[in-house]
Amino acid sequence: MYMVSQPKSLSRDQNQMLAEEEFTVYPPGYLHFLQQFGEGTYRGWMNVQLPDTEVLKPFAEYDLWEHDADSPITEQQIGQCVAIGTTVDGDFLAVHPQTAQLIWLPRHEEYLRAITLQEREQEDDGSYAKVLDEIYRQVYGRDFEEAAYYETWTGSQSHVFLRLPPKQGHVSHVSLPELAEKCRGVYSPDFSIETQYTCKLFYRQLGGYIRFNYANKQEVAVMYEQDAQQEFAVMEQWLLSNGCEAYPA
Repeated sequence: MYMVSQPKSLSRDQNQMLAEEEFTVYPPGYLHFLQQFGEGTYRGWMNVQLPDTEVLKPFAEYDLWEHDADSPITEQQIGQCVAIGTTVDGDFLAVHPQTAQLIWLPRHEEYLRAITLQEREQEDDGSYAKVLDEIYRQVYGRDFEEAAYYETWTGSQSHVFLRLPPKQGHVSHVSLPELAEKCRGVYSPDFSIETQYTCKLFYRQLGGYIRFNYANKQEVAVMYEQDAQQEFAVMEQWLLSNGCEAYPA
């Protein structure tokens, strides 16, 4: 698993809180993963967070989901769940301590879902990543096509958005995919992901990446650590010299 930036250790208070947890229903490797890498976002999809016993309590009164005989928990039991993650689309991943179930609370579906995991004999640094891949497979019915990466929430990250303006008149310039390929040739990435919708070029010297948004055909975003300001300035200037411009204020 590629680490976008350096892991951020949990604070003494956070580690103490985890040590005092009485729950034994967390997915395999979850606590170890947090202690090794800190909170962050896995594969740009799942936010891996410290246990939260409060966030789902109000949802027990919202009537967001249908409940029938096949529901893993009742509507009232939603308030007992402990959230351990959220997707970038707003779905919740939680555990219900009383029934020892892993619960998926989807934002855009009518029914809750119980997640059943395969038995795992040992825990290591990558075991929770494998659990998340298994959850993704169960929820979406497919595997990830790209390699795994993790973006730790360091608290010292910055970002800048640029745009590659559309062709006007007889003025020609490279397309966004062409710009991404050109960038890859000039600044060889340590890791990269490319789909029909986006291209991310990861650089350890940035502690981040350059993202080319193929979907809207214009946006370029640079994510970097604040202590990599000099390295960022060099890459930003290169992008500006190759047709990008700052977003209008």
